[in-house]
Amino acid sequence: MVDERLKNLEGRSRRNFLRWATTAGAVLALDRAKVLDVISDTGGSALADEGSCALTMRSVHLVAGDGGFAWFQLLWPHVEIARSGNGGFAYHRFGESTKAVDTDKDFEFSPESPWQDMDKGKRISAFMAGTNQTHTPTPGSAAQLGGGTSMLAACAAIQRATPSLLPVIGVDPVNFGTAKGAPDIATVGDADGLVQLFNSAASRAILSLPQDAALYEAYYKAFLGLNKAASRPTVQRPLRIGKTSANFLGQNLAKDLEPSADDLQRFGINGGTPNKLAQIGRILITASKAFKKGLTQSVILPAMRDDPHGAFQDMNNLRDTVGLLGKMLDQFLKDLAEVQDPLCSTRTIADDVVLTVHGDTPKDPRDRSGWPDGTPANANWLYVMGNGYLKTGWFGGVRENGNVDGFDPTTGANVPGQPANATSDAAGAAVAFAVAKGDMKRVQEFYTGPSIDGIVNINPLQ
Repeated sequence: MVDERLKNLEGRSRRNFLRWATTAGAVLALDRAKVLDVISDTGGSALADEGSCALTMRSVHLVAGDGGFAWFQLLWPHVEIARSGNGGFAYHRFGESTKAVDTDKDFEFSPESPWQDMDKGKRISAFMAGTNQTHTPTPGSAAQLGGGTSMLAACAAIQRATPSLLPVIGVDPVNFGTAKGAPDIATVGDADGLVQLFNSAASRAILSLPQDAALYEAYYKAFLGLNKAASRPTVQRPLRIGKTSANFLGQNLAKDLEPSADDLQRFGINGGTPNKLAQIGRILITASKAFKKGLTQSVILPAMRDDPHGAFQDMNNLRDTVGLLGKMLDQFLKDLAEVQDPLCSTRTIADDVVLTVHGDTPKDPRDRSGWPDGTPANANWLYVMGNGYLKTGWFGGVRENGNVDGFDPTTGANVPGQPANATSDAAGAAVAFAVAKGDMKRVQEFYTGPSIDGIVNINPLQ
């Protein structure tokens, strides 16, 4: 019989109950289906549907080193810069930006900003975080949780609750960093290397014949059925990974993951596309296909890396570059929005992914002449699409007069004059919170700073 107290649980209480039920089921060695049946009987079918979903979000992290981070402030500009109308500032669409009407804090869309026509959970959270790191290909000051813990590694550690063949993949150059419980990272050299990573030597050499592949998979799954230990909680996770691996070894996935001509056309990539943009698009295409097959939980990729000091000297090229960058990010989520999440029947994959962008230097938003590397107050920042788990808009920011605001993570209020690196850890913790689907206990395994209640949604947007 359904208990109305359980059926009407919301927010953190709802998530905590589902985690408790899942844990209790594991302790009792209950089959997952049986646990969901019990949840349905006591809390209703909607609660059971939610309980069947993965406990974590997938993630994509764009790391824009060597000055390339500057391009992203043209997609998501500081509010007062975009509204200033000052032709000397480093912005390209004065009079054409649009005030966001559904963000928690003030925000301006450029015409090229992605995801404007998607639900409000897809809005950007822009956090002042880190310091200027001119010039490094592997910046990290805006991607940390404190105590030497990397935001990228902490997210991957949290994502281990959702098994996949290669938990985290990085395209070089990548500085993954460290975090307690983080998995090993698989690294490749470029977009083609990402595809070939799934061109299994085993599937090519040992299982090259379709009948051999099918037989291997059948043998493995039959073994699981006979294994008397299969119901023990201590072996459930490796067995799930084994099932995924069996499916993987039974296929040569390179062809499935390679961008098709149709993919490239949708992303706006052709023979004339600059490599700095084509690589981003190709990696995003392959990442989306890998997510659909459950092969990975996280992809880390370099972005731009072209040090665009002279960008404003060629406005046509600048607008083309910003336009294609926004188009590819937009298409990435639109592709994922067309596919039901294989781990959650009530959601699409686009609803279960977090995207971040950080870099070495965003350059000075108040000076387009040579677009200098220095930033006001040596500030840096972090962009996040938190998919409903984060409050949105600008937290702090560079003002028209050159002053810099920070923010209070406990309340979300701006703090004039606060250094950006004062909130690096809190911003990284917010990303981890989104990846953990609001499980603050998981975040606290890596973060010991002040409350982040002012920048996260305790009751996530749906």
